[in-house]
Amino acid sequence: MASFKLLLVEDDPNLGQILNEYLTLKGYETTLCRDGEEGVSAFKKEQYDLCLFDVMLPKKDGFSMAKEIRRTDSVTPIIFLTAKSMKEDTIEGFKIGGDDYITKPFSMEELLLRIQAILRRTAEKNPQVSDQKEFDFGSFHFDYDKQLLIHGNDQTKLTSKESELLRLLCLHVNQPLDRSTALKIIWRDDSYFNARSMDVYIAKLRKHLKPDPTVQIMTLHGSGFKLITDAQITE
Repeated sequence: MASFKLLLVEDDPNLGQILNEYLTLKGYETTLCRDGEEGVSAFKKEQYDLCLFDVMLPKKDGFSMAKEIRRTDSVTPIIFLTAKSMKEDTIEGFKIGGDDYITKPFSMEELLLRIQAILRRTAEKNPQVSDQKEFDFGSFHFDYDKQLLIHGNDQTKLTSKESELLRLLCLHVNQPLDRSTALKIIWRDDSYFNARSMDVYIAKLRKHLKPDPTVQIMTLHGSGFKLITDAQITE
């Protein structure tokens, strides 16, 4: 659980602080923002596993935040927190792409259970949100947290983008990794410019993996990439 990163956007200073402290105590890495613009800015800078948005926020409300985020990210789960209990608002939240909706006042335990349930379902449908951080494939050992690729006595320090991309490939070992999905997860946008940038990082990873000829990154024309290895990746 400690590896999950949450984005909490709540303008009520007391509730925001209480939620932040509670979720941190429960092992989540939580970023607290006080308004919608700050929340969207934080989302664009980091990769989060789940978002908690108050609906009524200054500068940009929770629904507007979700609409903006869903233009480039259809994966990250969103839970709306609101004092409203009107059916229309609930429907609006789900139409935008929200995954859950909890009405204030709510118990911390209920919120925690909802977060856990959504992360569990998301992990089952999307391997990229798995909390696995270390991988053994071919003759390599990859430590995502330390950004280290180890081959025998040689250690290669990877950049953050190289590490994120290699982790996605490892999580999809011997399976296709969709180009658009990878771009949205790592770059938050599947634009042409970012696609070219990803190709550069794929080329760099191929150089790092050259010492073991049994490990290859295949290009699947028109769809994405596949990390192929004779040995299955294990935790």
